[in-house]
Amino acid sequence: MSIEYINLAYLAAAVLFILGLKGLTNPRTAVRGNLMGSAAMLIAIIATLLDKRIVSFEIIVAGLVLGALVGVILAYRVPMTGMPQLIAIFNGFGGGASALAVGAALEEALKGGFVEGIDVQFTLAAAIAGLIGGLSFLGSAIAFGKLQGIMGDKPILLPGRHVINAILAIACVGLSAWLVIDPSTSLPFWLLVGTASLLGLMLVIPIGGADMPVVIALLNAYSGLAAAGHGWVLNNSVLIIAGSLVGAAGFILTALMSKAMNRSLANVMFAGVGAAVADAADSDKMYAGRVKSASPDEVAMLMDGARRVVIAPGYGMAVAQAQHAVQELTMLLESRGVEVEFAIHPVAGRMPGHMNVLLAEADVSYDKLKDMDEINPTFRQTDVVLVIGANDVVNPMARSADPSVPIAGMPILNVDDAQSVVIVKRSLSPGFAGIPNPLFAADNTLMLFGDARAMAAALVTALREG
Repeated sequence: MSIEYINLAYLAAAVLFILGLKGLTNPRTAVRGNLMGSAAMLIAIIATLLDKRIVSFEIIVAGLVLGALVGVILAYRVPMTGMPQLIAIFNGFGGGASALAVGAALEEALKGGFVEGIDVQFTLAAAIAGLIGGLSFLGSAIAFGKLQGIMGDKPILLPGRHVINAILAIACVGLSAWLVIDPSTSLPFWLLVGTASLLGLMLVIPIGGADMPVVIALLNAYSGLAAAGHGWVLNNSVLIIAGSLVGAAGFILTALMSKAMNRSLANVMFAGVGAAVADAADSDKMYAGRVKSASPDEVAMLMDGARRVVIAPGYGMAVAQAQHAVQELTMLLESRGVEVEFAIHPVAGRMPGHMNVLLAEADVSYDKLKDMDEINPTFRQTDVVLVIGANDVVNPMARSADPSVPIAGMPILNVDDAQSVVIVKRSLSPGFAGIPNPLFAADNTLMLFGDARAMAAALVTALREG
């Protein structure tokens, strides 16, 4: 295929990428947007495969078959509760693939291959792709390990970590400069990839589970920038456009997540929130026998007389895979004339939109999902709030002005304004921020101890039998 048709196909793919991204901004058009993005990628792949510069298809076909096989298996086998870690590892694969592809292009260029000469644009783009690709690869692998439970989700604070990170960052800058100044060898590039990977590890291990939504969004942006750098190396317009879109969207989402937590990105990356956990004495002093435990029958009686119920889901719902039981409870309450809505905090769960995805899987109408700014003014008119596995996003300590409180200033769901609050939780253990929650001991709060799915099912049974 001639270069004119290749470029025309790339232009069509770029337009579809942009339209697809726009479609993803609304739940009603999200499926269409996803299909547009998939079609754009298919067009880009086909156009690339028809490019006359490709001289051998054996390895490409093998990669396509293997990648498609892995993708299909993951699509069918990974549950929705596993989406955060799947997204994390996909980010890593994208960044790592960009770094390896750029390295291969550099090696070919040094051997006089298909890349026409090595100029400053080439080496600078290669340095950017190698740096960001290596950083996102190992950083995403660590995020995957934390989310999957392979390693603890608490922050790991190594002594002198900031000094080590500074040294690694300076080394990356130095290796990048070496590559740009002396492109006669690929050694600085591979050293850069290795150093950047180590930096990615060092940046992510001090970050706890509560901050994973921000980390995933940031790593997504990194993988996009790596792809854009890869596109500059290969003079591939569709890679540049797609990578730039992913990078920009990731950074915007990162900023929104940080704003939702009322914290700067630097604080998220370097503060190590959740490393220090409140001791038993602090919790005992706060709760001091004021915690009131309830049974499913008692909570069912409370709900049976309610006119409006709001459900505030959190990570505990995801862990227990309780979304279907929660939807059954919702339908039962609505059949009795109870108004039911869901309060969605921007950083509830382990990835942006985590609760929305889980509830959509259970066929909960998007009209019932209300974001924090919309739902907060209505809690005073709410009879019962059912908090399912959420902790930090409903913790009143966030209203504290004490800078020693890790979540001080973070906007929360004002569930304590409701007439009654029922919290479904396995125990009184602190959330990811590592601090006790005074909501557990509030006068209008009842604790329903147990697994979220089991308790939701018990509430359904109790309501039907009541």
